[in-house]
Amino acid sequence: MSQPPDGSMAASPDPGVRRLDGLAALPAGLEGSVATVGMFDGVHRGHRALLDRVAAEAAARGVPAAAVTFDRHPLAVLRPGSEPPLLTTLDRKVELLGEAGMAVVLVLEFTRELSEVGAEAFATEVLFDGLAARAVVVGENFRFGHKAAGDPALLASLGRPRGIEVVAVPLQTHDGEVVSSTRVRAELASGDVAAAAASLGRPYAVEGVVVAGDRRGGPVLGVPTANLEVPAGIATPGDGVYAGRLTDLADPIARPAAVSVGTNPQFGTERRVEAHVLDFDGDLYGHRVSVGFSHRLRGQATFADVDELIAQIHADIAEARRLLAPPGGTVQAGGLAS
Repeated sequence: MSQPPDGSMAASPDPGVRRLDGLAALPAGLEGSVATVGMFDGVHRGHRALLDRVAAEAAARGVPAAAVTFDRHPLAVLRPGSEPPLLTTLDRKVELLGEAGMAVVLVLEFTRELSEVGAEAFATEVLFDGLAARAVVVGENFRFGHKAAGDPALLASLGRPRGIEVVAVPLQTHDGEVVSSTRVRAELASGDVAAAAASLGRPYAVEGVVVAGDRRGGPVLGVPTANLEVPAGIATPGDGVYAGRLTDLADPIARPAAVSVGTNPQFGTERRVEAHVLDFDGDLYGHRVSVGFSHRLRGQATFADVDELIAQIHADIAEARRLLAPPGGTVQAGGLAS
């Protein structure tokens, strides 16, 4: 099985999790782990149920909990252009896996060569030998190896002679449907960020750097916005206006915001994520921020003139203020975002 050119340990955004890039980064003489494998895109509630079991099995054995994941969606290699948008960047996924109790995250570069590794070879090289797994926890629908020939039954038959237990965890459901990354993407595409939050177990958020836009928000509309540069290939909610929160990752205070996603049909811009932060007059240009989505306010629309647009923007801000107010309180009017 090929290794990425750089086998060194990458810096992880979560100091509680050890990120290893490629099998070459695995330490020699690893004395055991409880391992799992998956794309884990979004680290949603279904993933969390699986990861909770991994963490519990690892604690019972006194060994680290380890997750194996991939640096890109397999379809990006197998059928380029058909891959879905991702729910998290790789760094954020590793951070979320750490928050879910994983002590080690092994990131494999997904290549065509890796896709052609047989199920037995993958289990042996990565899980049994590489991570010295004493137990492996997977979802009941888990498939692995070339042409997805491996399943939990095969994994159990391979592990049994080595004394390795294999645990198949039932799929998690919510409102009668299986929780999956595909489901979360569909909920986001429809703009149903409340449903996406229920599936994820947290509000959906995107991260990026605040960059200059058309500078129309402050001078023309009187409502300055932070224009977020979202990494390519990351999912965003369907076009519309949302209530949510913006967090400057260098100063992690979640500030209430009214957020626009789309092309702004009034002016015909490229598709953007723009946040007007309530009660804030700081400068966010060049800052890396996270924008979370709590409520959908409305879809995109065009207006008879700029005055009508401005009136609607202020109505959106008032509604965002109402929805984001703490229980029994209000979000007071104040300054504007830079």
